[in-house]
Amino acid sequence: MSEVRRIADQLRRAYEGEAWHGPSLKQILAGITSEQAARRVVPNAHTIWELVHHIGAWESIVRRRLSCEVVNATPEMDWPPVRDTGDAAWKEALANLERGHMQLREAVAALSDEQLREKVVGENYSVYGMVHGVIQHDLYHAGQIAILKKAL
Repeated sequence: MSEVRRIADQLRRAYEGEAWHGPSLKQILAGITSEQAARRVVPNAHTIWELVHHIGAWESIVRRRLSCEVVNATPEMDWPPVRDTGDAAWKEALANLERGHMQLREAVAALSDEQLREKVVGENYSVYGMVHGVIQHDLYHAGQIAILKKAL
């Protein structure tokens, strides 16, 4: 198995399941209502909804950077605001997360092992480091969501 395929598999496991550590992001998000997602369970901490937007934002930024686009993340890009907290908006947020994740997985799967060694345009790190970083980022925030979900 190529390194790219191993990384793509880890990205899939982090989102969909069969991860060594336990529940995937999608499994953790299952059953969360719009009201729960918008609730600020811990003062001065992000909501589940804000974390979902943030995860999706960084998956999009990484995908764009994989296509050699220079992306300078603004604070609003980093933490996109939640403007509507209704049921339809929550379903849309989850659908956007899934769609963006699938696009990222396609972009990663299209890489060659040689491209993993290349430096990301406009950054001081390699493609390899970036794609592993986004997996780590997703799992870090998935853990936060799991804790917030338990606190509901």
